[in-house]
Amino acid sequence: MAFKTINGNVVHYELIGEAKAKNLIVFSNGLGTDFRIWLPLFDELGDDVSVLLYDSRGHGLSGGADKPFGMADLVSDLAGLCDELGIRKATFCGLSVGGLVCQGLWQERPDLFRKLILCDTAPRIGTAEIWAERIAGIEKNGLESAADSSMARWFTPAFHEDRADELAGYRVMMMRQSLSGYLSTCAALRDTDFSDVLPTITVPTLFVVGDQDGSTPPATVEAGSKLVPGARFEVIDDCAHIPSVEQPEALADLIQGFMRKQVN
Repeated sequence: MAFKTINGNVVHYELIGEAKAKNLIVFSNGLGTDFRIWLPLFDELGDDVSVLLYDSRGHGLSGGADKPFGMADLVSDLAGLCDELGIRKATFCGLSVGGLVCQGLWQERPDLFRKLILCDTAPRIGTAEIWAERIAGIEKNGLESAADSSMARWFTPAFHEDRADELAGYRVMMMRQSLSGYLSTCAALRDTDFSDVLPTITVPTLFVVGDQDGSTPPATVEAGSKLVPGARFEVIDDCAHIPSVEQPEALADLIQGFMRKQVN
């Protein structure tokens, strides 16, 4: 385990490979998860790929949940971690809210980007009303009250039936996140819309979505992809919101093909 203090908070991360490697991918996790959602990809990615994983603020073993935070803080944390580790350029891959963090990072620090992968995400996820309702429900009834509905969005019915042990494990992952960190991240999602940012992206960009995603459906992700000039859009079959867990081989194939393609 490795830790850095960024913006006054401890950030848990793991760097596998070289920070200055040309093939470095920086992964950003989704709401209610930590960087372990990316681990199933490791057996599928080539040995020449370097990886930076980190737990976003208020999630996993990272701190910062003791006071409210917003999207600007999540973006600043990632930028600060990259600077602290000496990362000058990388491919960034964000899932769900992690995808929004990557979009915000592009807005603030385009110098850091070689390529961008936006996985099961959009410039805006949900509505203010949806997030207000979720926040109010969790404040009243606890994080467990949102667990079953989250699992239904995260994973397909086939995953629920055939991989029940894994499902139980990811439910435990969600339940062990900080309540205040989860709620602050919900508020960040409520308040974020990067629709004006996507058209400014000038690096090669890949959008990926599971065909059964219940959080950011394929039509929503495809609409976002159309805002980015020249972006590529791909759908992974038999998959919901977290392809790195449900279909890691398919996601790795897309990532590696995208990484190998030369930038003009």
